[in-house]
Amino acid sequence: MPDGPDYIALARGQLALLRRIDTGETGLAALQHVVRLALDVLGGSGAGFAECGAGHGRIIAGAGDCEHALGRRVDHDRLTGDGAAYLPVEPAGDGTGTAHLLITRCTVGDVLIGFLYVAYTEPGAAPGPEHHTVLDLLAAHASHLYGDRAGLPVHGDSPETTGAWLTPAGGPQSPAAAKRTHEDRDLFVAVTSHELRTPVTVIKGYADTLTNHWESLGEAGRREAVRVVGARAGELARLVDRLLSATSDDGGTGGSPPGPFDLVDALRAAVAELPEDLRRRLVAELPGELPKAFGDRESLATILTELATNADKYSPADTEVTVTAAADDSTVTFRVADRGIGVGPEDVERAFERYWQGDPDADGRNPGAGLGLYLVRRIVERQRGWVSLRPRDGGGTVAEVSLPRA
Repeated sequence: MPDGPDYIALARGQLALLRRIDTGETGLAALQHVVRLALDVLGGSGAGFAECGAGHGRIIAGAGDCEHALGRRVDHDRLTGDGAAYLPVEPAGDGTGTAHLLITRCTVGDVLIGFLYVAYTEPGAAPGPEHHTVLDLLAAHASHLYGDRAGLPVHGDSPETTGAWLTPAGGPQSPAAAKRTHEDRDLFVAVTSHELRTPVTVIKGYADTLTNHWESLGEAGRREAVRVVGARAGELARLVDRLLSATSDDGGTGGSPPGPFDLVDALRAAVAELPEDLRRRLVAELPGELPKAFGDRESLATILTELATNADKYSPADTEVTVTAAADDSTVTFRVADRGIGVGPEDVERAFERYWQGDPDADGRNPGAGLGLYLVRRIVERQRGWVSLRPRDGGGTVAEVSLPRA
């Protein structure tokens, strides 16, 4: 714990933030600047910002040791008073070994929009009043960014538009939310028919060919036709499961009860089950072994298929998609990385919303319902893990899934 805040770094950082805003750089990029500034000025092992949604928060910006928790869902009912507070954290509570958080609320008017915090791992004296005051000052900067409504909140345009913050849990829907529900239903009908049409058409076409041209196809032709029918039937079964899971009201996603499992072995098996064209461009750079993860092993095939398919859609066909894995003291993680069009800061969270899709590429290889990443997040969070997207150094996107260690 430093004796006092670094006021020179604070002054420089605030000037840099103002320059960012003056040049039109707002939203998540500017919020990340505030988080980085909190870490630089107040010390600690990491810093982050959790945006509040309906009933829960989600970490959307991080620096230092807290960067790896991007995308993690968190409760936000622990801090209720005004002003910064210094709170103990369970050793594995946030996956970083954090011992304490200096944390404060960010509000716009009477609306709670999130929490800004700095994590400390080393035991020592508690932060003084100056630390509390500086964190509250930086939280005010974050609140002003939300007040501008330029790219924040990341889960909607504004509290008034989405109704997510202003409508109590279990309360009546706002007119905007009700309108959005009807639009979602219409969109579901449209995307369901689109997603189902291709495999059904292929299966019917090959079945008719087998029925009408059995003899003329020959042994090799019949085997190929049966292979395609089988592959497309498997694709159709996964698609139906995906659509049902992504639109169910009970939040369930199926799967087995969670338990310890070998993540590396499960990833190798999931890679082997990928469609052949996807498997050809995927490179698995996996360690010999890792500590066991705690979760649903059977879900790894679905998670990897969705992430790899997403990477395939948004990256050139002649580039590799890599799968890597690692572990720390409390989590086991795997990453799917591509060299595609990348993901902007404003889209790293919206990509997980139901029906959201990125801009299609020039050759139109990106049809889909916008349900894959939405489903991945639901499956992973059911296992008390979290998933995030981030830009890849040198271009492209990294999708990262973290599960608790067994």
